[in-house]
Amino acid sequence: MISHVSKTWFKKKILNWYLAHGRHDLPWKRPITPYRVWVSEIMLQQTQVSTVIPYFEKFIRAFPDVYQLADASIDSVLHHWAGLGYYARGRNLHKSAKLIVKEFAGEVPNTLETLLDLPGIGLSTAGAILAQAFNTKATICDGNVKRVLARFHRLQGPLGQKAVEDALWQMAHYYTPTKQVADYTQAIMDIGATICTRVKPLCAHCPVQSHCQAYQQDKPENFPQRTKSKKLPLHLKWVGCLLNSKQEILLEKRPTQGIWGGLWSLPEFTSEQALDCFISSLGKKTSKSQELLPLKHSFTHFRLLLHPTLYHFKSAFLFKNPNFRWVSAQGLATLGLPTPIQKIVNYDIIVKKMRKL
Repeated sequence: MISHVSKTWFKKKILNWYLAHGRHDLPWKRPITPYRVWVSEIMLQQTQVSTVIPYFEKFIRAFPDVYQLADASIDSVLHHWAGLGYYARGRNLHKSAKLIVKEFAGEVPNTLETLLDLPGIGLSTAGAILAQAFNTKATICDGNVKRVLARFHRLQGPLGQKAVEDALWQMAHYYTPTKQVADYTQAIMDIGATICTRVKPLCAHCPVQSHCQAYQQDKPENFPQRTKSKKLPLHLKWVGCLLNSKQEILLEKRPTQGIWGGLWSLPEFTSEQALDCFISSLGKKTSKSQELLPLKHSFTHFRLLLHPTLYHFKSAFLFKNPNFRWVSAQGLATLGLPTPIQKIVNYDIIVKKMRKL
């Protein structure tokens, strides 16, 4: 890569902007510790800062250090993660906490190689942890950084293409300074998140606008280039809202692989007939079933339409399968439920029945 500006010019512009306009009050910086930085960087994977902040604050109150996180149950961890999405991150955070306690005496690793050995940490996340927690020169190339650099160099080719990704990493490494690494990496991420936004970038406020090739020659929104998005497929699911005579609701623990991995959910089926067969197989008397309002939810690669049906059993009974559990209204507050399932559980008719209103 041949840059049209010097590294010194670029660094100076970025750092001067950060001094005046950067986000200095992020909660993981007050105080800044390797543990808090690590937790925040895992949460920030594919998630905006504004979304992460309340989850981070709640999570840190529950697990203020790596020892308490390692000792916690996975249900407790996922309960505090519920709603943040990409639940494999929460499971990997829990696994990593155990490894850090066991193999690193409770100290978050401070080398690229050891960080990359922890579950859920890739090159950019490892770089962010090293730069932010230890002020060590390390390369960050997340979505915000890619957007700034792709526009600054008017980089041709779509994201995801190997040549494009390699070029972006080369650029990111080239501009990263040896000193003030923590400030520089935070600054360029902040510029991407608040100035060089995906749509309607605030180019007039950008510190490197004068040499930004996309701004000078084209519309910045055209970069980085993306492949045409395909129409998302629609997946239909039928869920059973089963209440027993103790006003408890039946939950099923989902497999660790796949969406909502490791969370507790309502029993889910691929057809209405499959749900009916499940209810019949229980051999217990129920009140008349009642269809509830369908609920839509979107993921990165597909849309989901849930059809919930309420059943009220006239007795309480046990399940031999440990993946099924009857849960009270109080118990719901301690488990991690996917956001759309939490919305269904919060339907007025279910809340009233579980609280005997």
